[in-house]
Amino acid sequence: MPMALALLTLAILVEVGATALLPKAEGFTNPVWTAVVAAGYLFAIWLLTIVVKKMDVSIAYAIWSGVGTAVIAIVGYFWLGEAMGALKVGGIALIILGVVAVNIDTAH
Repeated sequence: MPMALALLTLAILVEVGATALLPKAEGFTNPVWTAVVAAGYLFAIWLLTIVVKKMDVSIAYAIWSGVGTAVIAIVGYFWLGEAMGALKVGGIALIILGVVAVNIDTAH
């Protein structure tokens, strides 16, 4: 399981990186950045397929989507100049609580 969590963490980071680079792809009109983004997403999905061999897909995907969403919101704020209001912060907190709840439920 520790290896699955390490691979899931890597998959999330790669997916967040690809998502953060989406603006550079310019609506997929920039072929170089489009290729970089596509390769990032393919690699992230490949890692996720390895993870679900060792972890329930419902847990892996909940962590993947929840943590990925929270991290890209933070990346968007600090590196992409996106707004971060109280509602967005509250939403991120709820996502994190949801991921924790899913993991606590599966531990029992």
